[in-house]
Amino acid sequence: MNTERTIIVAITGASGSLYAKELMKFLGKHLFLRMYVAVSDAGRIVYEIETGNSIERDVPENAELFSEKDFSAPFISGSCPFDAMVIVPCSMATLAAVAQGTGQNIIHRGADVCLKERRKLILVPRETPLSVVHLRNMLICAEIGAVVLPAMPGFYHHPRSVNDVVKFIVARILDHLEISHQMVAAWNPTVSV
Repeated sequence: MNTERTIIVAITGASGSLYAKELMKFLGKHLFLRMYVAVSDAGRIVYEIETGNSIERDVPENAELFSEKDFSAPFISGSCPFDAMVIVPCSMATLAAVAQGTGQNIIHRGADVCLKERRKLILVPRETPLSVVHLRNMLICAEIGAVVLPAMPGFYHHPRSVNDVVKFIVARILDHLEISHQMVAAWNPTVSV
């Protein structure tokens, strides 16, 4: 499904900024997409630590960047026509806020809009180990309509680099956004490497 669409990419303070960077890079190459990027204060810090770049440097031209407290962001209203939101990486604090509908910042509010408007919300939690609270919040999010897509890469594609591992998760995100890609080959046990 490659028709004109608007996607929100939200980046929070969990480790895993490389997933967000790769997703933005891929989506930035597609003229049929418009992107809003929202970054939390902690997400900004972790992004710079993990990627060596500021978020401003990596946001594609087809994207508009918003800080977590910028309540002028259009996607915090159900009247804004966007198609899906991906929170990648999704911190456990953000997961809890989504599960409880607290709406303390524009990332939480955007997720709430997705849920109330029945739009696709993909959460990419990155934490280990998981507490009972984390697991309960994931279950709540799944029950209320979010896709919980933990950053748990597979290895059947025989990754040879960290970027190959990152691409596995980004490919799964793209699958759930229904955006075609050739990032990672589908599971095929008859293919030998």
